[in-house]
Amino acid sequence: MMSIFIRAITYSVLFIGLLLVFLPAQLLARAGITPPATFGVTQVVGLIIAVCGGALALWCILTFAMIGQGTPAPFDPPRRLVIRGPYAFVRNPMYIGAGLALVGAALFYGSLALLAYAAIFLMITHLFVLVYEEPTLRRTFGNDYESYCHNVGRWLPHIRIRG
Repeated sequence: MMSIFIRAITYSVLFIGLLLVFLPAQLLARAGITPPATFGVTQVVGLIIAVCGGALALWCILTFAMIGQGTPAPFDPPRRLVIRGPYAFVRNPMYIGAGLALVGAALFYGSLALLAYAAIFLMITHLFVLVYEEPTLRRTFGNDYESYCHNVGRWLPHIRIRG
């Protein structure tokens, strides 16, 4: 079990460090954008969104380690289908969390370039999900994954009205 957590931490550092910290920081530096001198409503809202997005991504990584016995990395996938935790509501909460972290940072810095980076990140992620992740999960988990797809939305929760 300790080995799974070490792998999950390594993946987190690589994924979050590269895509959510290093590349956005490079983008901001090249655009000459620095942290705001004062905090206004936009910075507070941006910070809240970024922290919530980061926490969601971290929750997903821990869920993959504890329940799936693996990591979200394609080279070290979970051994079990993960449909609990944040995955009970949407099929791709980690990407949603990462996108929220980027959008929150864009608001915090007031950066359209960072907002564009977030949009590109989400578009590439969507294509990755369609072309690689979903076909791989269908092959690996078969009918269990099909049932999961029927009951849980890819990006938005299914809303069912009981009556």
